[in-house]
Amino acid sequence: MSELEIQAGLGRLERARTPRRQIGVAEALALAFALFLVVAAFVPSFVAPGDPLAIDPLSAFQAPNPGHWFGTDESGRDIFTRVSHGTGGSLAIGTLATALGLGLGILLGTMAGMLGRVVDFTVNRFLEVMFAFPGLLLALLVILVFGPGAQTATVAVGLATAPGYARIIRAQLISVRSSAFVEAATVLGRGPWQILWRHILPNTLAPLFVLGTLGIGQAIVWASALSYLGLGAAPPAAEWGAMLSAGRTYITSAWWMAFFPGLFIVLTAITATSLGRAIERRLRHA
Repeated sequence: MSELEIQAGLGRLERARTPRRQIGVAEALALAFALFLVVAAFVPSFVAPGDPLAIDPLSAFQAPNPGHWFGTDESGRDIFTRVSHGTGGSLAIGTLATALGLGLGILLGTMAGMLGRVVDFTVNRFLEVMFAFPGLLLALLVILVFGPGAQTATVAVGLATAPGYARIIRAQLISVRSSAFVEAATVLGRGPWQILWRHILPNTLAPLFVLGTLGIGQAIVWASALSYLGLGAAPPAAEWGAMLSAGRTYITSAWWMAFFPGLFIVLTAITATSLGRAIERRLRHA
């Protein structure tokens, strides 16, 4: 039996002896809330059958009660219905912005890590320029050029998060590129592109699922912040940031108008972070 086979057998034995980590209370709550968000995003009428845009002036400014769990706004619209129906839009913005940021990060990080020193130097200088702007300020500059709106906010948040992803991917590529199995593939005569696609990228992009999960929460917070400033989704859209912006006018007299959309933004960010950390721990102990 070779030394590699002995080491593989010892590794399997060690994993077999290691008890599987049970799902904690925090992870269970995060999974439950994530399931609720998915249902609300794809089947909002199942969670809240009403019309999120239906107005009822006689029911305006009602505090939370059995008939209106989250109260009503200045037009008598049910806030629970609006928050539930706004889940799809908010999650779509966060997911698309994260996908855009990851896509650009993969492109820039791969160019910097694989195409030589000149390209690496150029890409790094470009990333440093982008890092000179705080993420939200960079998003504001994009909106200043292309105008406000939900689509522009999605692109702006994606561009603002791309430099961070690119740095992480570049570092991961350089680490994997110097590993033993890549050197073995080079010795076996495989070409650089074959090594990149079959060995380097699969081992580099695996942790990106965790990064994407964590990034969705951050993207939702940023997109909601842009809507709060009036630069994202515009009222009367049932989007969490827009609802938060509409409720700030009545924060002293109708606190529930801003509290519940803000609560869902915070809970969604916490849920995404908790699930991302849980996936990271399980991958580490796999």
